[in-house]
Order: sequence, then structure tokens, then C-alpha cells
Amino acid sequence: MALENLRDLYQQVILERYKKPRHRGKTNPVHRYQKGHNPSCGDTIELTVKFNEAGDRIEEVKFEGEGCAIAMASADLMAEALQGKSLQEALEMVQRFQNMMQGKDQFPPEQRKLNVMHGVSQFPVRIKCATLTWHTLKAAIEASDPQPVGFVSNENL
Repeated sequence: MALENLRDLYQQVILERYKKPRHRGKTNPVHRYQKGHNPSCGDTIELTVKFNEAGDRIEEVKFEGEGCAIAMASADLMAEALQGKSLQEALEMVQRFQNMMQGKDQFPPEQRKLNVMHGVSQFPVRIKCATLTWHTLKAAIEASDPQPVGFVSNENL
């Protein structure tokens, strides 16, 4: 597939996930809740996470918020990819996504949908849009309080 055709496909997937997200809403129950905000462009995200009974795997992630197509598509793709993952696997995926935004890594074939976001790495000003939801997830997983006060900001990252 030609590079231009691949870029068009990536843009189509991002727009589709922005217009018709599959994981918008709130989990029931809410085991973790975290707000995220990107002050440089105004993206906001409210992330809820539902764990399995043992509390060591993610059953479901949902989000609400407002933002650009890249931020909302990233949230929707992330929510889908995390279903059934252990907390450690989820944190490793956060790191891999960060690396991908720096042009250092990509996801393996079984998680290839996330590679749609790789093209964002060519636009440094948009990287914060794509990573906001991932930073928010990391904070939610690592939080000792299931409902922390305040929000995660990726302004200084």
C-alpha cells in the first residue's frame, strides 16, 4: 500500500472513531476515575475504569470529554485495546504509546489498531492530544484513591 493511501486510511480511522466512538460513557461500577486536561488546546477527558473481581485486570474503560479528533480517537482506541489487560500490561502499553509518539516503537500485530496513531508523531504540537488519555489512564491505575481530586495535565510532559 502506498504511503499516501496508508495516511488516508489512518485519517479515516481517526475521523470514524471521533464521530462514532465505541467506548463513550461511564463504566458501571466505577473502580477508578480520573480527569485529564490539555491546557494548550483545551482537550478534556474523564476516564472511568472497571476492574475484574480480583482487581488485577481491566474489564472496561470508558471516557467522556471534549477535544479534537486525535484526542477522542486516541481515547476510544485505547479503551478498546485495554479490555482484559492486566494492570502491568496496561502500564506497559502506556509506555509503548509514549515511545511510539517519539517515533521509537510501534504496537505488535495483535494491537495494530493503535498504530493508526503513529502518524501523529510527525506533528509535535498534536502529540499531547494523542497522549492525554494515556497519561490519564496511568494516573488512574496508579492512584491510591479511586476518586482523586483534581486532574492530570500533560502540559509539562
